[in-house]
Amino acid sequence: MTISVTVTVDKPVERVWAAYTTPEDIVGWNFASDDWHTPSSRVDLRVGGSFSSRMEAKDGSAGFDFEGVYTQVIKNKLLEYAFGDRKALVTFTENPGSTVVEVSFDTEDENSVDMQRQGWQAILDNFKKYTESK
Repeated sequence: MTISVTVTVDKPVERVWAAYTTPEDIVGWNFASDDWHTPSSRVDLRVGGSFSSRMEAKDGSAGFDFEGVYTQVIKNKLLEYAFGDRKALVTFTENPGSTVVEVSFDTEDENSVDMQRQGWQAILDNFKKYTESK
């Protein structure tokens, strides 16, 4: 099953794209709740290039690497990537004074669809807050 989350960022698409794809920015927004963080991130932004973001609980009790390979990259328009046996598509739609970011992703079987939607939406909401504050 594929689900989508969306946010409108009050910044031009070039700034939104940069914040979404630059490791130094990713560590500032890539977490679903304040008790988690992303201490490191790397991005090879090209088709066939890989990415990895280390996501950890701040108390050290849990952590994992969110990693995958880019399958399509169109600057300021879209990112498509595979992570494990799943895929995701991120689109950037420019409007006057803002950019709509939509993330569509394949669900997994361990957590409920609602929990996955809430988690990905929370990360995207953090992305909006971070990007608009810069």
